[in-house]
Amino acid sequence: MKILIIGGTRFIGPKVVRRLAAAGHSLAVLHRGQHRSSLPDGVVSFQSPLAAMPVTDFPPESVRFGPEVVVHMIAMGARDSSAARNTFEKVSRRIVMLSSGDVYRAYGCFRGIEPGSLEPIPLRESSPLRSVLHPYRTAETPQDALEYYYDKILAEREIAASTDMPATILRLPKVYGPGDNADLATVYGFRNHPVWRWTHGHVENVAAAIALAIMDERATGQIYNVGEEETLTVAERLAYLPPRPNAEILGHPANFKQDIAYDTSRIRDELGFAEVLSEREGSIQVVSDYLSGATG
Repeated sequence: MKILIIGGTRFIGPKVVRRLAAAGHSLAVLHRGQHRSSLPDGVVSFQSPLAAMPVTDFPPESVRFGPEVVVHMIAMGARDSSAARNTFEKVSRRIVMLSSGDVYRAYGCFRGIEPGSLEPIPLRESSPLRSVLHPYRTAETPQDALEYYYDKILAEREIAASTDMPATILRLPKVYGPGDNADLATVYGFRNHPVWRWTHGHVENVAAAIALAIMDERATGQIYNVGEEETLTVAERLAYLPPRPNAEILGHPANFKQDIAYDTSRIRDELGFAEVLSEREGSIQVVSDYLSGATG
């Protein structure tokens, strides 16, 4: 299968590329060249300034590659997502988009931007989405800033609008691993809220889920939550993680009565996804390596 990956040169992307290459697929990566991750032999590299976010134009060689499946790792809003759809819907038979759990109304409740009562958990793919768009935009946000145009709800709508190129949408958790969130600040930083839950996922497990959804035709036209099977409380995580008493407390104003905990059973039941490593052991190892590097 010929697969074009838009983005894909840092953190999650290289791990997805390696899994797809190992499975024997023909790959091309469109990127701006800022992150020079080594690509497996045989992977085509399309380096272009057009690949800077938001990606609204595509170099001709990426279209001539003739991808059967397009994987959009960095779709952020309406304009860039509609550009990808318009460019590839007559070329490709499917598109896979990485989205986020911040599309859910529960996230708006957590942030204090969504009126009304709290959302029940776990959050399923059918759970209500935010009614308030652009969750990070303020009156002071400049129009050329990511926070101004960012909204994964709008990105999902545009990506899924084509009848010629069905979409697979993956709503990712808070990802951690070597290269990003390796200190698990998103756990230690909320230790003042011990009963709060936020779904996480080790980068290797998230990459495995993405690769599976790309390769499995049963994912066509579907939306999947991705993340750990069970979302523990902050206190339950801290009970087994290495101590970090001096970790910064994250002072985000939020309603910690609203958990951000996903039900990830659908991708497991329909596509047979299973973790490639234990989330518990993976998180312990990531933090241990971080602490060793910080003190070594």
